[in-house]
Amino acid sequence: MTSPSDPPVRPDIADGALRSSRSFWREIRVVAETGSTNADLVASGKASGVVLVADFQHGGRGRLDRAWTSPPRAGLMFSALVDCGPVPPARWAWLPLLSGLAVLSAARSVAGVDAVLKWPNDLLVGPQRLKACGILVQAVPGRDQAVIGVGLNVTTTRDELPVPTATSLMLEGSAILDRGVLLDAILVALARHLDAWRAAAGDPESSGLTELYRGACATVGQAVRVSETSGIEWTGVATGIDPDGRLEVLGDDGVARAVGAGDVVHVRPV
Repeated sequence: MTSPSDPPVRPDIADGALRSSRSFWREIRVVAETGSTNADLVASGKASGVVLVADFQHGGRGRLDRAWTSPPRAGLMFSALVDCGPVPPARWAWLPLLSGLAVLSAARSVAGVDAVLKWPNDLLVGPQRLKACGILVQAVPGRDQAVIGVGLNVTTTRDELPVPTATSLMLEGSAILDRGVLLDAILVALARHLDAWRAAAGDPESSGLTELYRGACATVGQAVRVSETSGIEWTGVATGIDPDGRLEVLGDDGVARAVGAGDVVHVRPV
């Protein structure tokens, strides 16, 4: 039996597990190593519908250019190149949120773990609400495309985690640790949310995304401390999500504000 501190057996992603998602994505490619799957797809010039998975990334990045590290095959690290053509650019801010919903769906229904989202798209797992997944969305310059990058800790041991506030599906008692099965479930859910978003021209209400997200986001209703990129900090209560995917916060000074992911360094519970 594997202890939480000993690395488990980490097999390659089985191509046979990727069944349901192949009807939505025209190409799913797995490589042993690369610098960054996001950077590779941004520079690829390919048509949308491509998914690139890496067993190891030596140059993975997160939001605000933070480093993302994981031992080989311990995590599920992939990027998906998607078409955003029918959606006005102002509504592209919903891409990180709907991507978070896709990962959450797989974590709950396939892994069977207790999970919620922290705005905008961090997956928090277990009773201590520790972070198991981060998502980075990047627009492709000059094209109506975006790249959605996902980094999910699957069999990462406690000793391998980068910070004490992180966790993995294994550490939280996941029923499934097969990265192929998890990838398949995430890609199916992601395609479903993207189809609804595009069909509604990015409108989060008519697509149903607003209702889904509000029900999944633990940040809404919390007292929070907002740390802006300008260095300003303030506190208030998160009251909702606006049509552009921004977090609505009623400040302790009585002023209602909406903050976007690009405006803040952290939004944390008080």
